Amino acid sequence: MEWLELLKAIVYGIVQGISEWLPISSTGHLILLEEWLPLNVGTSTDQASAFFSLFMVTLHLGSIMAVIINFWPDLWPLKRRTTLALSPESWDEAEYINFFSDSLLLSKSQLRMWVNILIAVIPAAVVGLLFQDTFERLFYNPISVAIALIAVGIAFIVVENYVSTKKSSINEINQIDWRIAVIIGLFQVIAAVFPGTSRSGITILGALLIGLSRPLAAKFTFYLAVPVMIGANVLKLFRYEGDINSTQVLVIFVGMLTAFLVSIFVIRGLLKFIRTNNFKPFAWYRIALGIFVLAVAYMGLI
Repeated sequence: MEWLELLKAIVYGIVQGISEWLPISSTGHLILLEEWLPLNVGTSTDQASAFFSLFMVTLHLGSIMAVIINFWPDLWPLKRRTTLALSPESWDEAEYINFFSDSLLLSKSQLRMWVNILIAVIPAAVVGLLFQDTFERLFYNPISVAIALIAVGIAFIVVENYVSTKKSSINEINQIDWRIAVIIGLFQVIAAVFPGTSRSGITILGALLIGLSRPLAAKFTFYLAVPVMIGANVLKLFRYEGDINSTQVLVIFVGMLTAFLVSIFVIRGLLKFIRTNNFKPFAWYRIALGIFVLAVAYMGLI
């Protein structure tokens, strides 16, 4: 029934919007959700599997649009001189250069930020392009997801205990240089290999270990997601070779819109939460969910 599949799409969108930005693994949750609440909109098993992969891509794109909307002023490096002139106390003219005209300015600091983001993207992008199909075949299953959930949950507790005794040394985005970007990028490779790790989770872990504050670690993770998720998922879109019927188009639209709207609020909520809290609650959730999945698998229910 079409309405039932649309309800499932809403559930998938909600799960994606929450789990993408909290350090609990969106891919891991979607793999588990597929086991318990499969979409039934394919004409055959192969077509249904191909469509589900496409559906996951569109959910991720819905989520990344929320980052772009939430952080547009921080992400877009081009500014109009007239807009900046309205609040001269908030900008330093030496930080801007003319961009083909006197009326359009390019922010040097934001340009440096994007260079560092692209540097951080390179390791995971190379690994993903070369070995993505192999990793999906080996590790895209509930058991692998459960192990990754538990392992990274434990790692979060250890790292939080470690950083709680130290003062963060990097609190502003302009303090991140190419060396820091490379280290964070190497951590992101782990998420490219093992579903359930959480791209945002492992990036935040790496950032905390090298001295970033929690708010900055989360923000840089959000910024880093823009080229990573757009690049990876657009590539998957071009690889899709199946047909799409009207029901599937509607399911994609509903799921993508839901993921976008939920992501908007989750991103804002997370940034507010970590001003006064740490990531341990998410770590304990990961461990509990991982143990639950292993127990369910042991009983043969998945």
